[in-house]
Formats: sequence, C-alpha cells, structure tokens
Amino acid sequence: MKRYRRVLLKLSGESLQGAQGYGIDPVRLQEYASEITKVVQSGVQVAIVIGGGNIFRGLSGATKGFDRVKGDQMGMLATVINSLALSSALEAEGQKNVVFTATPMSPIGKHYNKWDAIEALESGKVAICSGGTGNPYFTTDTGSSLRAIELETDAMLKGTRVDGIYTADPEKDPTATRFEEISYQEILRRHLKVMDLTATTMCMENNQLIVVFDMDTLGNLTKLLVEGRPIGTRVINE
Repeated sequence: MKRYRRVLLKLSGESLQGAQGYGIDPVRLQEYASEITKVVQSGVQVAIVIGGGNIFRGLSGATKGFDRVKGDQMGMLATVINSLALSSALEAEGQKNVVFTATPMSPIGKHYNKWDAIEALESGKVAICSGGTGNPYFTTDTGSSLRAIELETDAMLKGTRVDGIYTADPEKDPTATRFEEISYQEILRRHLKVMDLTATTMCMENNQLIVVFDMDTLGNLTKLLVEGRPIGTRVINE
C-alpha cells in the first residue's frame, strides 16, 4: 500500500551533476524523471523543489565578493534553470508538469500560488516549485519546507547522497551510526546539519514529517513511495 498521498521531493542541485561532476548530467536527469514518473503513475501526488548549487550558490558567492542579495537572486535563477531541465526530462517521459516560479517570470514559468499548485497535483501533474521563496537570505531547504507545509503534504522527502541521518558525517567518521527515526528536538540538541535552522524550526512548529533518504540509488524513491518500504530516516516531533 502507498504510504503517502502527496509529497514534496527536495533535490539538491549538486545531485544533477551526476558522474560528470558539473552542470546538469542528462543521464542523471533522465533517471530522476523516469522514477518520478513511475511514482506519479502509481497515484502519488509529487511536488518538487531543486537547489541550484550545481550552477551557483549565493552564500558561497557572497564570500567571493558578490553582494549577498544579488548572489541569492543568482542562486534562485539557478534553481529555475534546473527546474526547466527536469520539466523537459519529465515531458520526454510523457509526464505532464508545471514549473512554478516564486517571482513572476512569464512565460518561463507560472507565478506560484498554493491553489494553482494543488490543482496541478490533483490533476496528475508534477508541480515543480522553483526560485526558492523569492527572497534573499533563505535557503532552498527553507523554500522546500515552506512549500511542503503550504501544499499540505504528507511528507517532505529530502533526497541526499547518503541513506539517512547519522550521528556524524558517515563520509568522514566510519563509526557514525544511522537513525531510523529521530525528532526535530534531538537534531537541534545534537546540532546535526540535516537542514538549516530556519527550515528545521519551521517543520518542527508545523509538525511536518521529513524523510531523509538516498536519492542517488536507483529505485529508492519507488521503494519508499510505491512499495512502502522503510527507506531512510524519518524526522518527527517528540
């Protein structure tokens, strides 16, 4: 049985780099589009937020002399580029979708509002929410949390390159152990860097379930959403 009716899938921009290590890898893009299409065809409503770190990251740009506001605006535009790429890949799979932008950007995308996005989801389309929140000083994690809460999702799925949340960075600490479930409060107590503080607090206050899982392993999204397997780490309130 399907565990979730409506979800928001958060993808990192870096994940789109795939094996080539920069920009947008068409092979990785097609893999994502194929799996997302299978999930939607199974009856799950899917909204998506993609980061822009494979193209430009505002905060790192600010450390190199860019004005922070302009840097963040550049980062928001990078998320739009990634969203358009995913939209095209989904269309190639026969999956209808709508690209929403946080700021008016016609004809590139449709200006985001909750009710149009929900209408798209309920009609079987993927709602790709780009441009972050439309404001500087907010990460795409915060933008994802906001959209997940607004769209009344059953879960926000945070796709990463590791298979869940660990006591420490498993790529640096071989003794790190994985949590099957953890509370927001425990994340804050342990100072675990699952998301930024704003995003974590927003989800905690709105009781938004998060599942952190390995999106780079083909089939994991289907196992999680269609087969109902316990993939990744669930984040809940105490």
